[in-house]
Order: sequence, then C-alpha cells, then structure tokens
Amino acid sequence: MSTIQLPQQQTKKALNPVIIIGALFFVFGFVTWLNGTLIPFLQLACELNTSQALLVTFAFYMAYFFLSIPSSYILKVTGFKNGMSLGLFVMAAGALIFIPAANTRTFSFFLIGLFVQGMGLSLLQTASNPYIAIVGPLESAARRISIMGICNKAAGALSPIILSAMVLKGAQSIETKLKTITNPLQKELLLNELAGRVILPYVIITIVLVVLALLVRYSSLPEINTDKDHVDADGVVVASRSSIFKYRNLNLGIICLFLYVGVEVMAGDVIGTYGKSLGMSIDQTKIFTSYTLISMVIGYMIGIATIPKYIRQEKALMLSALVGVLFTIAAYFTKGYVSIVFIALLGFANSLMWPAIFPLAIKGLGKYTKLGSALLVMGIAGGAVLPQVYALLAKSLPTQLAFLCSMLPCYIYIFYYAVFGYQDNKK
Repeated sequence: MSTIQLPQQQTKKALNPVIIIGALFFVFGFVTWLNGTLIPFLQLACELNTSQALLVTFAFYMAYFFLSIPSSYILKVTGFKNGMSLGLFVMAAGALIFIPAANTRTFSFFLIGLFVQGMGLSLLQTASNPYIAIVGPLESAARRISIMGICNKAAGALSPIILSAMVLKGAQSIETKLKTITNPLQKELLLNELAGRVILPYVIITIVLVVLALLVRYSSLPEINTDKDHVDADGVVVASRSSIFKYRNLNLGIICLFLYVGVEVMAGDVIGTYGKSLGMSIDQTKIFTSYTLISMVIGYMIGIATIPKYIRQEKALMLSALVGVLFTIAAYFTKGYVSIVFIALLGFANSLMWPAIFPLAIKGLGKYTKLGSALLVMGIAGGAVLPQVYALLAKSLPTQLAFLCSMLPCYIYIFYYAVFGYQDNKK
C-alpha cells in the first residue's frame, strides 16, 4: 500500500496529527496499564483468587474481540477523527461505572466498567493505528508507531506508580490485618474503605477523557480516505481483491498480533502475580509493571533511531522475537528477582513488535484498510486469553514452567511471521 496523499496544505502540517495522536496514545496507554495495579487491588478488595483476579484482563481485552468489526463500520460513518472522539466518550462512560462498583464492592460491576472501557479503546485503536501508519510513508510507519509507543508506554509506566500510591498504600498491612480480623462487620468496613480508594482516580480519568474527546472533535486532524485501490511501488494502480481474507499478510498477521498482545500483557500485567507466586509481598510487586514498561520505552527509542534507516521493520520483528525466546528461557532458569528482571526485559523484546506487525499486516489492503485494521484490533483479545492459559497451567505446573509453556510458542510464531508470514502470497 502506498502512502495516502494528503492535500499540500495538510502535508505541511504533518507534525500536527502526530502530536494529537500521540496525546491519544498517552491517554489510552495510561488507562490500559492501570490493569496491572487493578489486578492485586481487586484481588484484595473483592477477595478473589488468582484466576478470578485475571478476569480483569479478560473483560478488558475481550471487548476488542467483540467490538472491533462494529468499530470499522462506525468509522465508515464517522470518519477517523469523529470516531476517535466517540471512542474517548465511551471510555469515559466505562470509567464512571467504577464509582457504583466501588460503592457496592461488586466485582462484576468492575468487570462491566473494564469491558466498556475496552469498547471505547477498540474504536479508538481501530481508528488511530491505521491513521498513524498511513499518514506518512509506509516504510517509516514502524518509526511513527514507535513514537506512539513511547507515548503509550511512558504513560503506562506512570499509571501503576500513581494508582498504586492512591489505592494500594499500606496494602501489605491491610492484607495481614484481614487474616486476623474475626469480626465480619469490622472486616467489611475495612474492605469497603479500601474499595472506595479507587473512586477519586477514576473521576479524574473521566474528566480528562471527556476534555480530550472534545479537543479531538474540534481539532484540525485531516481526514484520510482509504476506501480506494492502492498504488504499488511502480505507480501502477492495483485493484483490491475479491475478499479481505485473500491477503496472506493480514490473515497470518491477525494471529501474530493476537499472540504478541498476549505476551505483552503477560510481561506487563501478570508480572506482579508471577512475583507474588514466587513469595514476594504485594508491596514489592505492585510497581513491577512499571519496570516492564520502562524497558519497552527504551526499545521504542531504539526503533525510532534505527527504523528504517539501519534496519527494516520485518528484520526488527525477527530480532525482537529471538530476544523474546532468550529472555523467556532465562526467566525459567533463574530465581527470585533475577527471574523478575528477565520478565521485565521482555518489555524490551516486545517493544518493536506492534510497530512492525501492524504496517506489515495492512500493507496493500486499499479499500479494506479499515476492516483489516478492525480484524487486527480483534487480535488484542490475546491479552484476554493468554493470562487465562497461564492461570490454568499454573494450577498443575510450577509457576515458572507454566510461564515458559505459555510464552515460548508465541515468540516462535512471531519469529515465523517476521521471516515468512508477512510476505504477500500474490508476489
């Protein structure tokens, strides 16, 4: 797929869309990576076991699976800009649901709020990811998406630190106290006080999302028309195929993105649960997610400096998959904090995967770009499925072996896609 040409006046303002979309990536990065803190918080406040607590990621990421295709049709009506604004409003509605959820300490309400937030993010991601990929040359799309990744993961590194300071302060002493309290009423009061801590941060998040939605709605973001045939490298118009499923790079890319998001969530959101299973306290594990995201930011910075000047995006994806294999094996053969460090370093291995997979998978789709983007965003459901696979395996296997069995096959497939899978079957 060639670059979608913008009018000359808009091309001169190419930096403006990058800044606006960067702000969007920052916001939904902040919201997405709150899950790493919500898992131990809700496990404590709602008295959940590990499998139940990991329903946080299940509810959040499954929204992408159900809403991505409808999102592509919504975008056909609204266009990219209005679709992004609508997505932010839906996210704000999901954040508001946390208020009655906290007041009643009802886990199912929390899950509904997370699902609604995921609905909004599904629309936002379906619009913003292809937008930033095609607003400039495809060959440098991975670099632009890496810039978005820094915005996303920098916010993600901050979010667990900020939220844990507000809702998990003194969590270890509360957990100890709950084990010794025999009076049910006293225990209920303590748990209600803990659950109520989440209200203020989510009221603030709601306000920020509404303000940003209005700013995007009335911004100068240019609309991009993708509903047409694309032009190849020789300037020849290439007609779109009879079905979107005739694009091999997309079909295999959906699987690749599904597995990538799974390993990203495992390294980012599940790292705290992993540490706790190794005997670490909640006060120690509550900011482990930030370590993973900091290593991702470092990877994005390397991507910005090297893609496509020194390395092609498919080569970067191949090397990232290899590093993922090595760090996963290293996490298995080490113990304690050293094992945690290798899982955090998986953030570095994962950092260039989304920036490479997305443009490779939508390349050449032409009029199918919005639908192809929606199918790829459906793949984010991998973040719902893989933690559940891990939780199931961890019931019968040692924690580290369960982690290895969950992660290693995913990185092997991503390596395959980087070497062979991204190639179009029509070439």
